[in-house]
Amino acid sequence: MLRMTHLAIGLAVALQFFPHVNNKLFFIPLILFFSLLPDIDSGFSSIGKKWYAKAAQAISPHRGFFHSYTFTILFAVILAFFLPVLALPFFLGYSFHLFADSFTPFGIRPFWPLKVKSVGKVNTGGKVEIAIFWVFVIIDMFLLISLFI
Repeated sequence: MLRMTHLAIGLAVALQFFPHVNNKLFFIPLILFFSLLPDIDSGFSSIGKKWYAKAAQAISPHRGFFHSYTFTILFAVILAFFLPVLALPFFLGYSFHLFADSFTPFGIRPFWPLKVKSVGKVNTGGKVEIAIFWVFVIIDMFLLISLFI
């Protein structure tokens, strides 16, 4: 999926949980950041082009270990112990990125190192993904409005 789709989905998730969190100041920006973070393993993504992404790319191919719920759960548990304020935004943003990517033909290996893949038929940048993006933009607007009503 494209960055814009991951951000639109991440914003919908953030707005849905927003009324229920204590640390509201950083919650939405953190979820948006974490909704892009799985693509750190791709040299073609905006986050994957950063200097700090090279280590992740050396460890795992794109949609390998870092595109798995295995990593997501392990890292969320570590965060819960040491930086608990980051654990929920990390888990939500990261896991919904993986969920969205599981609908693409390349898919993900959700429980790495198991070889089982979760794949779909939504082509990255295709008409269906663009429709999904606009649906989430509309959902985002409704959720944003509902926060103020």
